[in-house]
Amino acid sequence: MKAAQLLADYTNHPAFRELCRAAKQMLREGLDPATVRRQIAAQYGEPPVELRLRTQPQPLTIIGAHLIEPGAIEQMQTALRLPPAIRGALMPGAHQGYALPVGGVIAYDRAVAPYQVGVDIGCRMHLSIFADMTPDEAHRDCQHLLDTLTKVTVFGIGSPKKPVADHPILADPRWRATKLLRELHDLATYQIGTSGGGNHFAEIVVGEWLDTHRTFVGLLTHSGSRGVGAKIANYYATLADRETAAIAKGIPKTYGWLGTDTEAGQEYLLAMRLAGDFARANHEVIHARFTRAAGVAVERVIEHHHNFAWEQPDGTVIHRKGATPADAGTYGLIPGSMATASYIVEGLGEPTSLASASHGAGRRFSRSEARRTITPAMAAAVVREAGVLVRGLAVDESPLAYKDIETVMELQVAAGLIRPVARMRPLVVVMSGSGGED
Repeated sequence: MKAAQLLADYTNHPAFRELCRAAKQMLREGLDPATVRRQIAAQYGEPPVELRLRTQPQPLTIIGAHLIEPGAIEQMQTALRLPPAIRGALMPGAHQGYALPVGGVIAYDRAVAPYQVGVDIGCRMHLSIFADMTPDEAHRDCQHLLDTLTKVTVFGIGSPKKPVADHPILADPRWRATKLLRELHDLATYQIGTSGGGNHFAEIVVGEWLDTHRTFVGLLTHSGSRGVGAKIANYYATLADRETAAIAKGIPKTYGWLGTDTEAGQEYLLAMRLAGDFARANHEVIHARFTRAAGVAVERVIEHHHNFAWEQPDGTVIHRKGATPADAGTYGLIPGSMATASYIVEGLGEPTSLASASHGAGRRFSRSEARRTITPAMAAAVVREAGVLVRGLAVDESPLAYKDIETVMELQVAAGLIRPVARMRPLVVVMSGSGGED
């Protein structure tokens, strides 16, 4: 056996970096390859067979298959053929995305796939329920609320010309953990408290608790980790594709993964969690600004990520790309569109859906299709008829481009994923006014 063949045999091993370092050191010390192989096998196990796509995908649960385009199901089935895949689920709001469909949930064995978390890491919902504003007051002051909401954040790509806020997340020591994070700290400083484009929004909602029929007013926001998360995602997705190509054959580009016990996998998980905390901080800044400007107090906050990977005690990693965590007893938020209802829900922990639910109504068709088929007049008429004040209306975010939220909710209730606990309607909405990625 030659030394080169010995090292090549071990490149499929999940700990191949550590293993190859050990093998190279033994070879430098003068041990022959056959002896090195025996010693490495005793410590790490024999090299595995070559990794390839599975012939058949792992189990997949689909909620509301009739609402989901075939391309999204095909994307899910490709991901479920990857060697670390365990099982997956598709929510009724699902539609095609990048690698994994938006609305896709997948469990991997000790592996994390950056593009299956999503580019906007930690994209999330955040609701502040006000203690001292009634629906009547909100309706009376809706124009003032719209003006105030417009002032508290910047939507769209890019950054303000100077930092606009401060937050403890900017002093987090994790920004010094890697070269990439050190480079991204300045970007975080400029983008803190801002919002993305596309389907990201801030809206004043009027809601009702379904058990008590008590009404409330709140601020509901949807945004993520901005350029910070995008740069982390792209960097580690490229690395994952390269690392996967070294240990497996025939894996499509963008479907690469990182072992959670590897140095690269641990780096990504740290960066992902920091991006998620940065996303939370963006919402906290926006909500704090609004409550100060509007002179209201907050009595309750409900929030959650929907582009994230959650490590389980047994090593399983659950990726939710555009899906709401719905563990038993946890509260989540499922928005509709700028002229339809949103819901507060309680998760029921359904195992076949990997304790997940939809992150929203989901798109009926792509942004380009929406721009071809929906006119500005059509989009404006829908929100006007719903009695909603909108600033930053784009045709590709019109309610006409979205599935029916009531149907999506009914399917999830029937499947035992969630229990609706409150229903909300938008009163004023602020968006970027331009399209973007889902």
